[in-house]
Formats: sequence, structure tokens, C-alpha cells
Amino acid sequence: MAPDLYSFHVTWFKVVLALFGLVILVILLAPVLGSVPVSYNLRSIRARWTSTIVAVLGIAGTVGVFVAMLSLARGFEATLVASGSPGNALVMRAGSTSEMMGGITLDSIRVLQDAPGVARDSSGSPLITQDVLGVFPVPLISTGTDANVQVRGVSPNVLDVRKFIKITQGRMFQAGLSELVVGTNATKTYQGLTVGNKIDFGGGHWQIVGVFDAGGSAFDSEVWCDSRNLNQVLQRPPNIFQSATVHLSSADAFQEFKDTVVRDPRMNVDVWREIDYYAKQSTRMTTLITYLGGIVAAIMAIGAIFGALNTMYSAVAERGREIATLRALGFPSWNVTLSFLFEALMISLLGGVIGCLAVLRLNGITTNTMNFQTFSNVAFAFRITVDLLSWGIFFALVMGILGGLLPAIRAAIRPVAVALREL
Repeated sequence: MAPDLYSFHVTWFKVVLALFGLVILVILLAPVLGSVPVSYNLRSIRARWTSTIVAVLGIAGTVGVFVAMLSLARGFEATLVASGSPGNALVMRAGSTSEMMGGITLDSIRVLQDAPGVARDSSGSPLITQDVLGVFPVPLISTGTDANVQVRGVSPNVLDVRKFIKITQGRMFQAGLSELVVGTNATKTYQGLTVGNKIDFGGGHWQIVGVFDAGGSAFDSEVWCDSRNLNQVLQRPPNIFQSATVHLSSADAFQEFKDTVVRDPRMNVDVWREIDYYAKQSTRMTTLITYLGGIVAAIMAIGAIFGALNTMYSAVAERGREIATLRALGFPSWNVTLSFLFEALMISLLGGVIGCLAVLRLNGITTNTMNFQTFSNVAFAFRITVDLLSWGIFFALVMGILGGLLPAIRAAIRPVAVALREL
């Protein structure tokens, strides 16, 4: 029932957008349709430049915040989704909502190694990494306050499983030693996470021996070490891990691998495509950012609409005799209405363009937030795309219509004789 209801809402949302788009198109084509000349609207805007600037800046600020919040959500989603590979399968305890809540035994790992579809290296060893997760506080470079860094214990062959990750500085840790490699974003975000430094956490002393580049994924915000060593430091059972990531022989091998593992009576696990798991992990935060951004943008939009209303009502009040003269010259009421709506759209379009140009400066800037699934900080970048800028322009035009509609109607229905007698 839920999917049908969701589809119903999405369908009606698209219908509303299409109607708004049609209205905007008609108004923008108003001069072609025989309405009041564009030059008249341009002269009006120039004559009231102070109130026009106020309206433009209000719309620009609203559009800037709207696009910025959407780009935050888009950046966070892209960072987590990039962590998954379509050629990998993630195995966790059945019912686990995240890796932090998972648990998989060494015996289960051995079963996975013999499952169909598991890729093997040149020596015939299965490409599986069993992971252990923990968090520890490290001061942020920007503020000096502590923030949780996710430490991930992995198998020494992890770079053969997650093939897109490369060591860019130093070397990979050695199995059995208290050595760490850190993600690119972690070195830029936290104090002391540089090659050659030693850090303490969980009662252990660790040497940082390398930096890895995970292509802007969530792994870039993590610290990696040998999973068995991490289990010992965290005083966890040596034969229990939180998840296992399997590199498959081909993307098509996933379903056979999943069916075999899930149906095995010795196993009590869930199997995900790694890319699907991380996409789902991003949903809660992206939804939160989008909703909060929508609320802030809606509040600002109300102010911007009132600014546009004030500007357009002022235009109507100052140009009463001009409007009446146009009506007396034969321009019908709908022409006058379209003319004022066209003027409001020009103001809002200018505000939308300025807002989009201003927010473009944020593109690629890195920030960080807490991932509520793992309770650790994740660094990600603002991701401003063409479709988000298009949404910003559309949002500005909608504000222009809402701000100009009532003044336009008022201008069109004023009695000609009364307006002509005004001084």
C-alpha cells in the first residue's frame, strides 16, 4: 500500500510542477502574445530600482539557501554511495541495520570463502575482508574539539577487495602490527593523523604508516588497521567480526552467492550489494538535511514573497493612471495581468540567477557531519549540479508568481474612470 501512496504523491507533485511550468512559460511569452511591450516593464523596474533591489536580494538569498541545503544532501549521499562497489557483496548478521550492529563469526567467514561467485587472487585465496568497527575521539583541526573518528579493522588483502582505494603516501599496514593507514579527508580534518605520528586509543599505541585515497567516499574519513589487532585492543572476542565484504567474480554472480549463503542452515546473515547498503545508509541523513533545508527555505521564501508583493503593489499604486491609459488604449485586463506577472518574473529570475551564482562558490568545499548510523564524523563536499541550479531558478520563478499575482489582478480590475482621475 505504501509504494502506491508514494507513487500517487509523486504523480501529483509532477502534475503541479508541470502546471507551474506552463504558467511560467505563458507569462514569459506574454510580449509575443501581444501583451504590453517589454520596454514598458523594464522602464518601470528601473524607475523603482531601490525596492527592486530589495526584492531581488530577498529572492537571491532564499534561492542560495535552498540550493546550498540540497547540495549538502546531494554531497552526503554521493559520498556514501561512492563507498559501495557493484562488484562487492556485504554480509552482516541477519536483522542488523548497520555494520556497527552486526556480528559474524569466523566459522561463517569460512563458509563464505567456499560460496559460489567469490573471486580469488592469483594464489587462489578468496577475496574477502572481515571488518571490525570502532570509534575514538580525535581533536578537529578547525576547532580543537574532539570528534569521533571511525576506525575500521580490515584484512590485509582489503585493497584487492575494494579495488578503487589506493595508497598515496607511505605504505599499507602490516598484519599483526599496531599500524594504521588513514583516509585523505581524515588527515585534513583531524589533528595528528599524519604519516609518522603515533596515537593512542583503546589502550593501544599505534603508528601511522600510510595515507589512502578512497575517491571521496566515506572511507576517506576513516582510519584502518588490522582487524585482529583491533579486536584485541577493543577486548572483543577474537573470532567475531561485524561484517564481511566479498569481492565477486562478476556482478552477475551476486544473486547466486546470496541465495547460497542465506539458505545455508549454518548461516544467520543478510547479504547486500555493497552499493545498495551504502545508498540506504545515506537515506536518513539526506532526508533530514532536505527537510531542514526545506523548512528554512520556506520561511525565507515567505519573506521574499512579501518583498515581491510590496514591490509590485508599489508599482500598481504609482502607475494607476498609466494602467488606466493602457486599458483605455485597448489593452484588455488579461494583457495587464500578464504584464505585471512578467515584470515580477523578471525580478525573480534576476534574483534566482544571482542566488545560484553566489552559491556556486560553495561547490567542492568540504564539511563534515555525524553519520547517525555509525556515530562517527563523515567528511563530504557540497555537490552543486545543473539540476539543483535549475531547481533554484524554478523556485525563484514560483516566488515571483506568488508575489506578483495579487498585485497583477488588482491592476487589471481597477476601474478605468477612477484610475484616470487620480493625480
